Amino acid sequence: MSFDINNHKQVNPPPRLLMGPGPINADPRVLRAMSAQLVGQYDPSMTDYMTETMALYRQVFKTENRWTLLIDGTSRAAIEACLVSALAPGDKVLVPVFGRFGHLLTEIAGRCGAEVHTIEKEWGDVFSPDEIEDAIKRVQPKMLAVVQGDTSTTMLQPLENLGEICQRYGVLFYTDVTASIGGNPLEADTWQLDAISGGLQKCLAGPSGSGPITLSDRFVTEVRKRHHVEAGIRADHHVDGAGERIRSNYFDLPMIMDYWGEERLNHHTEATSMLYCARECARILLQEGLDNAIARHQLHGNAMARGAEQLNLKLFGNQSHKMNNVVGVYIPENVDGEAVRSAMLNDFGIEIGTSFGPLHGKIWRIGTMGYNARKDAVLVTLSALENVLRRAGHKLPAGGAIDAAMDVYANARLQEGQ
Repeated sequence: MSFDINNHKQVNPPPRLLMGPGPINADPRVLRAMSAQLVGQYDPSMTDYMTETMALYRQVFKTENRWTLLIDGTSRAAIEACLVSALAPGDKVLVPVFGRFGHLLTEIAGRCGAEVHTIEKEWGDVFSPDEIEDAIKRVQPKMLAVVQGDTSTTMLQPLENLGEICQRYGVLFYTDVTASIGGNPLEADTWQLDAISGGLQKCLAGPSGSGPITLSDRFVTEVRKRHHVEAGIRADHHVDGAGERIRSNYFDLPMIMDYWGEERLNHHTEATSMLYCARECARILLQEGLDNAIARHQLHGNAMARGAEQLNLKLFGNQSHKMNNVVGVYIPENVDGEAVRSAMLNDFGIEIGTSFGPLHGKIWRIGTMGYNARKDAVLVTLSALENVLRRAGHKLPAGGAIDAAMDVYANARLQEGQ
């Protein structure tokens, strides 16, 4: 096979407005931070940035946890690090499944060798605290692992009462907040969470590639029982834990904590550009203010939802438990859903999403998150979708979507003035 380097041009992706369930367009300030020059992994400036990033994400997670740091990899890497480090073969884990990503937690926990128990809800709904407590009493798990916001269904699982339940029954409480953090309430300490993992590519306005986590003292004590130091960097003062060695080297949280801690014990070479990226994502969010960012996501999410209704699109799922940052709508029966998505992308440069599993081809998912949780992005998307739907033969009131969204913005301004 012949090879011609001239066939491989410089990367130059087409302009897109990413209004699906994620990823989204990164904030330009994040992209600028990522372009900064590299330094050595033990350069004082590098370790200072690591320490600063830990402090920033304590504020993002609303926690005092010492061990608040980054996992190099996508949000799935952060999930796997939390689960493989805490779950030894045979440990029981309870996973409430209300969408595609509950199944992901089940998959990863099973690969850890855990004894996985699930409870399931129809996609579009969430669990009550009583349902989860009843399952905990029945299963008696070591860990409750639950997704907070599942973009496959657009639902937000309430967490605020689950920590007390887990504490009462001696259960570790882990949650994946990849899709929800920064756009929906999250209070690690107040809600008594033991481990949280997230990602940057949704409400945090960055790209995929780094997974912020925070770990409670209780969780750290548990995983430290499996502590191990590699040959070649091991010193006389290092003592292994009594528990079974964690089955992943890369996702071994005690080893990663040794790297982020005072000893700076080598584990891997930190992904410098993603460290800059994650630090800037947190800085931008905290500069805006957590409450302001959540309110912004709620405002633009509401505007998108009200506009979608005026396109004669039915909203999907239990709206009292919808995430602020993504709305699901049923695809009209007389419309080719993929043709509409294709027209949105190819004619208008706007991406919206379909869904997975039982919802594939049945709903569209339209996101308003991170850098794209903006009035102009909402209005442009609604205008384009109105045009595409009308040309596809779907009946709708002309201009109704934009008017409905503008009413949401007008009412918000009135409330601010009161």
